[in-house]
Amino acid sequence: MHGEVSANATKKNPMPLRGMRERQTTFEEVALGYDRDTARREARRCLQCKHRPCVSGCPVNVAIPEFIKAIDEGDDALAIEIIRRTNALPAICGRVCPQENQCERVCVRGIKGEPVGIGRLERYAADTAMQSNTPSPAVVKSADGVKVAVIGSGPAGLSGAGALSSRGFSVTVFEALHEPGGVLAYGIPEFRLPKALVAREIDQLREMGVLIETNVVVGKSVIIDDLRDEGFRAFLIGTGAGLPSFMNIPGESLGGVYSANEFLTRVNLMKANTFPLADTPVRVGKHVCVIGGGNVAMDACRCALRLGADVTLVYRRGREEMPARAEEIDHALEEGIRFELLTNPVAFLADEAGIVRAARCVRMELGEPDASGRRRASAVKGSEFEIPCETAIVAIGNSPNPTLPRSMPELNLTPWGGIVADDATGQTSVPDIFAAGDAVTGAATVILAMGAGRRSAFAIAEYLEKQQNP
Repeated sequence: MHGEVSANATKKNPMPLRGMRERQTTFEEVALGYDRDTARREARRCLQCKHRPCVSGCPVNVAIPEFIKAIDEGDDALAIEIIRRTNALPAICGRVCPQENQCERVCVRGIKGEPVGIGRLERYAADTAMQSNTPSPAVVKSADGVKVAVIGSGPAGLSGAGALSSRGFSVTVFEALHEPGGVLAYGIPEFRLPKALVAREIDQLREMGVLIETNVVVGKSVIIDDLRDEGFRAFLIGTGAGLPSFMNIPGESLGGVYSANEFLTRVNLMKANTFPLADTPVRVGKHVCVIGGGNVAMDACRCALRLGADVTLVYRRGREEMPARAEEIDHALEEGIRFELLTNPVAFLADEAGIVRAARCVRMELGEPDASGRRRASAVKGSEFEIPCETAIVAIGNSPNPTLPRSMPELNLTPWGGIVADDATGQTSVPDIFAAGDAVTGAATVILAMGAGRRSAFAIAEYLEKQQNP
């Protein structure tokens, strides 16, 4: 019965984790998920409060109290039905969304203790539905459904495609790589987000009628005008932020210095961790140095560790300023990643073969907050030292992918390369083109991109209806 809670109701039910020794050597998923009894205990912690702040805290406005109540009452099929009304990728969101900064941050239960484990319950509902093969929502399409093109199959594109398909449009997603998923496929490691699960969620979109064409680089192999000629009436750009940033310091072009994008793509999408079973290798020496403090840096560290390296993370600020999720930082430390905080590379040093052998670093000190709100870091004079490494991975951020915008000079861009789009609708300077996610904002979170993709999908529907009925 709802309202019966455990004596330890002020804390979340713990997430079962894979054993530490195994975690250090396998790419299998670390978090194992709730079983049914644990999920129901956690669901009973929800207060079912009337003003529901968690719903407004969710970028896609999942009806959180309703799906949690369904789990509490043992109706897992209803729980996933409720979630899927607004979230096309629940198993993914339950794993990688920063719930602590969104729905759980405003959870009333968290005022006196820990918030309800909303993300863990969402994952439970999605995983249970997959295990029982609960079908996706049926979509009835007319034979002459208006054609909409979605460019990019990352979170923004997939979310938008699902929302458009549910409105009866004929949706085709064009993906540049050979596998759909965008950052879900190439960026997030298997131990956080199993690729078979990503494929299953994408297959559920196909079951709704979404077509996905891979190996199509819109802006090179085909341009928007070609797609207009094929009958597409509107476009949603969700090409993400796949252009890596570098520090512009000496030695960044040395052998063994990777962008995090390349390193993670080799491992996650190209399966370099199984080389030579897979065709793509990745260089990992005995010592790896990763530069950065975000989730991408944590992913790079933990991949390198599993490939057998001794890994040092270098970050110019302190732990409190790290943008990575607390859970990811904790997992990295637990697994044995060494943190060199208040430290910044100033050069990479080469061996006689032109391969990186060390990162020359300086100690940093923090001053007043800068424009990002974090305390400004400045170098301490005379503090240079070296960190030996045969591989260095630069994970300091990404910019929007420039390929498509370069093919369309009429598409307005920000000075840093983002597509200029209306905040509410995603409409760009070209009326039939909408944009969402990291292509607009720069690198952000999966769920924020999904929310933007969904909003743009509704705006596209409204735009096309006005075109048909002026």
